[in-house]
Amino acid sequence: MELQNDLLIRAAKGEKTERTPVWLMRQAGRILPEYRAVRNKLSGFIELAQTPELAAEVTIQPVDILGVDAAIIFSDILVIPEAMGLPYEMIEKKGPNFPSVISSEEDVRKLKVADAESDLGYVLEAIKITKKELNGRVPLIGFAGAPWTIFCYMVEGHGSKTFSKARRMLYNNPVLADELMQMITDSTIAYLKAQIAAGANIVQVFDSWAGILSPEHYTKYSMKYISQICDAIDEVPVTVFAKGAFFARSEMRHVNCETIGLDWNMDIAESRRLIGEGKTLQGNLDPCTLYASNKEVENATKKMLDQFGTHRHIANLGHGVYPDTDPEKVKVFINTVKEYSAQMRSAAV
Repeated sequence: MELQNDLLIRAAKGEKTERTPVWLMRQAGRILPEYRAVRNKLSGFIELAQTPELAAEVTIQPVDILGVDAAIIFSDILVIPEAMGLPYEMIEKKGPNFPSVISSEEDVRKLKVADAESDLGYVLEAIKITKKELNGRVPLIGFAGAPWTIFCYMVEGHGSKTFSKARRMLYNNPVLADELMQMITDSTIAYLKAQIAAGANIVQVFDSWAGILSPEHYTKYSMKYISQICDAIDEVPVTVFAKGAFFARSEMRHVNCETIGLDWNMDIAESRRLIGEGKTLQGNLDPCTLYASNKEVENATKKMLDQFGTHRHIANLGHGVYPDTDPEKVKVFINTVKEYSAQMRSAAV
């Protein structure tokens, strides 16, 4: 199906665009009353993610309500460990929790490499429904968690400031750590390929806990597996977002992906110099900027666009939009990107 709005795909590939495309991480969710109305009918997040028709509905909401240039499928990075045999629960106001964790070779033996079609068919069905409903209006983004981030949850069991149990395994049992991360990687490659076959136009790998590793460990235990994923996905453009991995930006220029996501702590000019001209950059407005006045949001957005320039940029926040953000402030951000970036290109002609 031909896309009516292909700005995101063209920007990812480094092609010229009439303006900068814009979307937000976590746009399908908590900031929208329409999302909360759907979720309140159900037992919670996991039931919503596993109900394809409703997952598709909340995926499309930001396209209709906010006017973003892409939809991102409503799901969770932790569907992979569950598909591998390690189920999780989502505790309200606390986040994910794994009743069982991985701490030994025996625990790893109980796992399997996930089969995307049989274990994650509900996500693939949601993608198919979403594609049909979007009818080519905007691209659909598929995604998965980076193996290191998934490993963190499987070993730690929940969110953490330090993920010391996960990091301890890197020192105490690196062979087991590698074995588990390779299983996660193999599961993730199959999962992303299945998302693409179902209709995803571009995919993003989220390395949410990249920043807690040392540079040496990041190369050895995260970038190694992200590179495997990027090398395996050649059907659509790939974006890598490694939060906090400021030290790995030079290394990222060599990863076989089209786009690198920047968090809000990464200087734009420095990032472009370190990553090079061969990648599209995505980001990176501080999510807290959206608590400011409309004028301040507008000015900060323009400043960000000036720094990125008119080529190889996808506008986004430097992390997911926070749940108590006013949707009207999000619209100011989105509309400013659209209007100001179009003016920038017109002035450059």
